Amino acid sequence: MDFKQLSNEQLDVLREIGNIGAGNAATSMSAIINRKIEMEMPSVNIVAFDDLMDLIGGPDQPIVAIFIRIQGEAPGTVYFLLSIKEAEYLVREITNDPSFTLLDDQEPSKIAISALHEIGNILAGSYLSALSDFTNIMMQPSIPHLSIDMAGAVLTVGLLELSQVTDYAIVIDTTINDKDTSGIHGHFFLLPDPESFDKIFSALGIQHDG
Repeated sequence: MDFKQLSNEQLDVLREIGNIGAGNAATSMSAIINRKIEMEMPSVNIVAFDDLMDLIGGPDQPIVAIFIRIQGEAPGTVYFLLSIKEAEYLVREITNDPSFTLLDDQEPSKIAISALHEIGNILAGSYLSALSDFTNIMMQPSIPHLSIDMAGAVLTVGLLELSQVTDYAIVIDTTINDKDTSGIHGHFFLLPDPESFDKIFSALGIQHDG
């Protein structure tokens, strides 16, 4: 499949899947922190790997990344990306500890790892549940992996396998906003493996000519 030649219909389907999945994810996050969460309409972009870094502030931007592999009939990768400050805010909301800081002597605290892993599990689970229901394709999240590093280092590891077959990714970028404070402005990236798009489009009755 040539990622650069998706039809408008295919992009619309991906956008709708992103909309449903992000809505479920926002609902789940609202339940976690007991605060209203709203989402922006997701964008669907065909992005070169080098340009992907620019979406989150450049390769030198420090970020917290929850990385999850999609297992099942349509494998892929999910990222939930936050700044250090935003991740600290989430952990404070979950633990009810207003003085919490994410880094302790330059090492992630066990409390932070546990809380952020739980966020990853719930968000990815709700997102993939919507995607599975939409396509009738079985997809399950792996155990989440937490990375705190520069964006370039984090994304390079996750994109290494994809880069062997393509220089591009289709990114469903959903921004989840906490409207009551300035706390949350994360990115939820869904990057199905190249062969998974044919399966998803076939399940939806959409043919690809490329």
